[in-house]
Amino acid sequence: MKVRRQMKILELISSQDIETQEELAQLLRQSGFEATQATVSRDIKELRLIKVPSGDDRYRYALPPELPRGTMEPRMRRILRESVISVDSSQNLIVIKALPGSAQAVGSAIDGLDWDDIIGTVAGDDTVLIVVKEVDRVAAVVSGLEDLMS
Repeated sequence: MKVRRQMKILELISSQDIETQEELAQLLRQSGFEATQATVSRDIKELRLIKVPSGDDRYRYALPPELPRGTMEPRMRRILRESVISVDSSQNLIVIKALPGSAQAVGSAIDGLDWDDIIGTVAGDDTVLIVVKEVDRVAAVVSGLEDLMS
């Protein structure tokens, strides 16, 4: 439940400006997660969220611009391991099917890998599209993703 709640937090902060822990807790409760302010505070610390300016002297929660790679890798592995249903590819595209509501967290985790072979990701509700620069690198990217999930 913790991983799903934290994935929902990542989804919420990426789709809207959230200023306070209580606001985040309320949005989590509306999404069906049990969340107290103390729980949200721990999640914010574990996810290493920061507050960034959002205009008009207001601030919102966001992921830090650059995270040390070793810090996020266990989280990425857990998100991928617990959310990904399947991985398939065609030409220079990789399609990941994920649990409903978790694709944005999976896409964010993949973006955090900062692989040179990946041009970018597009995430919906339960599907992530990965665009790979070179067709001959697709197998290596798929293999890398599978290694992260094992």
